[in-house]
Amino acid sequence: METCSQRFRPGDDLYLELLKCAKDWPAACLLTCVGSLKMLAVRFVGAEHEVVLSGPFEILSLTGTCCPSGLHLHICVADRAGQVKGGHLKPGSIVETTAEVVVGILEDACFTREVDGETGYLELVVKKVSQASS
Repeated sequence: METCSQRFRPGDDLYLELLKCAKDWPAACLLTCVGSLKMLAVRFVGAEHEVVLSGPFEILSLTGTCCPSGLHLHICVADRAGQVKGGHLKPGSIVETTAEVVVGILEDACFTREVDGETGYLELVVKKVSQASS
């Protein structure tokens, strides 16, 4: 596994910046992320639409998979009172001071996101590199 380390700056949209980076990652996973957000766009479990919340928020965790066809990221943040919120990270999540991200890029796999007939959602499809090239 290779790694890619990146620091996103104040005003960057964390989701959109990761989406841009993912165009170069055939199969990747978030290893760690620390930082803060001034705006959080998140879809909570079971919700149809995302909500946008004003921060500041401390990023406690960001995890998920990345590939050229899309991202599936879950974020956990804490507000000033220490209240924790989490869900699917969405565009509109704006960095406040920094977001320090380390990504693992898998060398033996290729990820795609395809509509799953059972769930109706874009779901992860994993192919070994030998399968991906055939």
